[in-house]
Amino acid sequence: QVQLVESGGGSVQAGDSLRLSCAASGRTFGSYAMGWFRQAPGKERGFVARVIWSDGSTYYADSVKGRFTISRDSAKNTVDLQMNSLKPEDTAVYYCAAKVRRGISSVVSEYDYWGQGTQVTVAS
Repeated sequence: QVQLVESGGGSVQAGDSLRLSCAASGRTFGSYAMGWFRQAPGKERGFVARVIWSDGSTYYADSVKGRFTISRDSAKNTVDLQMNSLKPEDTAVYYCAAKVRRGISSVVSEYDYWGQGTQVTVAS
């Protein structure tokens, strides 16, 4: 089992920055990758960014590329999402997720463990 707890959400103005953090506990050594996803009201949960535990390689959704940065701290078992130049369309509940099996994926159903989510609201 892997437990994930997100923190760092809040309400900001367009152009501001926020940093989300995900603390992982449990069998984190078994996780291959960590991802951030988001879900806006009335929309499906979608991919934001992911990082591979072993080598730190990253991948981003086009909508956040150049504005968001995902990073992991293997010693602390944390995964952060630095969000800069926030836009109103970034408003959503943000979820941290862990993928146990090897294989690069941005698909929600291929992630095995999820946090409870943290709200990010960006006002125009």
